[in-house]
Amino acid sequence: MKAPNKWLTAPLAAGLAATLLSGCGTEQGGDSGDSGSAVRVGMADKILSADPAAGYDPGSWLLFNNVFQSLLAFPKGGSQPQPDAADECGFKSGSRVYTCTLKDGLTFSNGNPLTSEDVKFSFERALTIDDPAGPAPLLSTIESIETPDPRTVVFKLKVPDATFPSKIASGAGSIVDHREYPADALRTDGKAIGSGPYRLDAFSDRQAVFSANPEYHGDIKRKNDGVTLKLFGGDQAALGKALTAGDVDVAYRGLPAADIAALETTGGDKGVEVIQGSSAEVQHLVFNMKDPVAGKLGVRKAIAHLVDREALVQNVYKSTATPLYSIVPAGVAGHNTAFFDTYGSPDKAKAAKALRDAGIKDKVTLTLWSTPNRYGPSTDQELKAIAEQLNASGLFDVDVKSVGTDQYEKDIADGKYGVYVKGWIPDYPDADNFTAPFFGEGNVLGNHYENATITGDLLPKTASAADRGNTAAAFGRIQDIVAEDVPLLPLWQGKQYAVAHDDITGLEWTLDPSTVFRFWEIKKG
Repeated sequence: MKAPNKWLTAPLAAGLAATLLSGCGTEQGGDSGDSGSAVRVGMADKILSADPAAGYDPGSWLLFNNVFQSLLAFPKGGSQPQPDAADECGFKSGSRVYTCTLKDGLTFSNGNPLTSEDVKFSFERALTIDDPAGPAPLLSTIESIETPDPRTVVFKLKVPDATFPSKIASGAGSIVDHREYPADALRTDGKAIGSGPYRLDAFSDRQAVFSANPEYHGDIKRKNDGVTLKLFGGDQAALGKALTAGDVDVAYRGLPAADIAALETTGGDKGVEVIQGSSAEVQHLVFNMKDPVAGKLGVRKAIAHLVDREALVQNVYKSTATPLYSIVPAGVAGHNTAFFDTYGSPDKAKAAKALRDAGIKDKVTLTLWSTPNRYGPSTDQELKAIAEQLNASGLFDVDVKSVGTDQYEKDIADGKYGVYVKGWIPDYPDADNFTAPFFGEGNVLGNHYENATITGDLLPKTASAADRGNTAAAFGRIQDIVAEDVPLLPLWQGKQYAVAHDDITGLEWTLDPSTVFRFWEIKKG
């Protein structure tokens, strides 16, 4: 499974039913049908594609989730997919046949009817194009799709895949009009034709303009007339200035941690409020298992004994993140604390013993590689802090180097880095999405780690379990193995934030672990 653009820092989780709020204007229930004024939202991320067959980044999925329908969708505050374009869906034949019946009377924003033909076309198109920056890997278990009538879609899967409903509830399941999109090529005109609650009226590098879709047939009740999404291309300072100047009503994804921390204390005096939501975004320090230094288990264990996560989240991220002690984050079913259980609190003596037991007597020389373009400017600061922690032990001689994103990804693929950072925003709220992409040949870490027990036994077992509650033991064993082998070191789990002027309500319904930023829940005035 490959996921090049989901390696971003800023989110999913099972079993979370509500978000945590910090001084926010809220609206009870969230099901009002009242329509309000248009809302201006600012975001530091770019939207890399308006075509669901190509976009696999947070900005693009934000567009997809508001313009397109999927067969299923994640409800606000929930982690179990519910019908969206489908009236009902269900498994047959042991998680290998999945059948959906569409709602009656669905139409696209151009007035064309949405039928099973469009659903089949959309999934087959994404698989055929197989864009390197697209969601095709999430759909790789599909063997064939049948459409016995205009309202019925039958997916036959190559292997049992109990997470399939969650996968198609994500942006990967966006349904496009087969009359408007080429079957074997991406749409490049920046337009989007969907059946979701909004239509895309205009799209450029600087902004995307959305209005209410009059052809929408679904259960969503919009709280606004439309949304203008202003894009700041990674310029966090400009996003902050736009919020202060009143050029945007909401700042989402991109304000520096220090600014958020300050606004949590002083925002009320400035007429803005900080809304905090749950998140399952994670960041890891990754080790190249073929590197002559990082490839040594003793070195990796020593690092695991020395890194102080508490200091990182407090000093670098100003408590806008929490320490992470496993590959599966807190709040996701199956999570444990394998790394804390194995390595405990930072301990120089244990680190020295790990090196000594591995026959390493000299100071270990390493370079930590970073890229601020993809993960934000705090990433360089974070790795420098880790380097200082390691060097303070007297056991390591570590420096930090930072390069642009394109060079960074190329060098990782070429195996040039021994230690580097990766962040992960999951696609769906299941421990599967924090494990399956990371292990085996071609894993998204690019670190050459393989474990036959994980890939040959444990992951297939979890994938076939229709009752996800029965996967806890297997996912627990996976996490324990990873803590033993240390192919990566979990660092932190993020929180979601939005900052809004005090006449904005409803943001608490947009910041949950599903990562779906629901335009329709935001109300102005």
